[in-house]
Amino acid sequence: MSHSNHSATTQDTSETQLKRALGVPSLVFFGLVYMVPLTVFTTYGIVTQVTGGRVPAAYVITLLAMVFTARSYAKMAGAMPFAGSAYTYTQKSFGAGIGFVAGWALLLDYLFLPMINYLVIGIYLSAAFPMIPAWVFVVTAIVLVTVLNVIGIVSVARANIVIIAAQAIFIVVFAALGIASFTGSGSVDLAAPFTGDGSAPGFDNVMAGAAILCLSFLGFDAVSTLSEEAKDAKRAVPCAIVIATVTGGLIYIVLSYLAQLVYPSNQFADVDSGALDVMAAAGGEFLTAFFTAAYVAGACGSALTSQASVSRILFAMGRDGVLPKSYFSHLSPRFHTPTIATLTVGAVSLYRRCFG
Repeated sequence: MSHSNHSATTQDTSETQLKRALGVPSLVFFGLVYMVPLTVFTTYGIVTQVTGGRVPAAYVITLLAMVFTARSYAKMAGAMPFAGSAYTYTQKSFGAGIGFVAGWALLLDYLFLPMINYLVIGIYLSAAFPMIPAWVFVVTAIVLVTVLNVIGIVSVARANIVIIAAQAIFIVVFAALGIASFTGSGSVDLAAPFTGDGSAPGFDNVMAGAAILCLSFLGFDAVSTLSEEAKDAKRAVPCAIVIATVTGGLIYIVLSYLAQLVYPSNQFADVDSGALDVMAAAGGEFLTAFFTAAYVAGACGSALTSQASVSRILFAMGRDGVLPKSYFSHLSPRFHTPTIATLTVGAVSLYRRCFG
């Protein structure tokens, strides 16, 4: 009888728990892929004009502020190593009512991010391959991302390694071509990215740019949604949150510094795509095409990780009965992933693409 009870308990546990398979490196990669290292170029033109050519200075200020936020998340993740992230922290600290509000606020953030990434993928790839409709790329990306998330967090972690490797290769190539371009052009003012070009003087303009750049750090907090899939959650998750934040911030500072040395101007053909002027100045058509490919890979990775995060929040809210429990708290017996929550996120993204 005791053996039978033990078997039943083991089976129940396996059907209600996520699979613990992630170490610190996988968690750090998850955070970096969510943040997208190349996102520095998304608002590059706008922030260059706002700060008067002092984007790296603005990133330094933003990183200092974000380190405090990351440290706060790390403390909470260590104290409450559960999948719901800020929803769980709020629910356990202030009660179910406030936790419900925090959970829905998180869902609005996390649920729309995959949609934005799919939109970016469609825009860039349809521009590169105009003979193929944008919706084909979007639907393909949604299906691929959803399948990888259903299969399991290990498949997501492996895909993250490939995506980070692709962006790392681009960064190295950009740095090499960029340094070669401005060192061969004569005198270079190495302090210019911090002193500015005089078009927008004053510290208040740098602070205005820093406020915009906070968007670049969206994602380090998503590491906390994987607490129930970390091998040593109380140690690994807090460590990974801080490492991902600092590493991402340093990448942003270095890339924006090199970009402003390569293209020391705040005049762009199109301020919204100012990064393309930088790429053309550093490496011509080759680097521009490489940037597009690496950026699309980054958008795919961000969609992959954001869908993983939001499905874990839906799972945690379902498990607590805030959302329909039998539906959102379901785990795949084979993959130990919140399959129905994951498919729901994919379906919402697909619906918004087709009927939104």
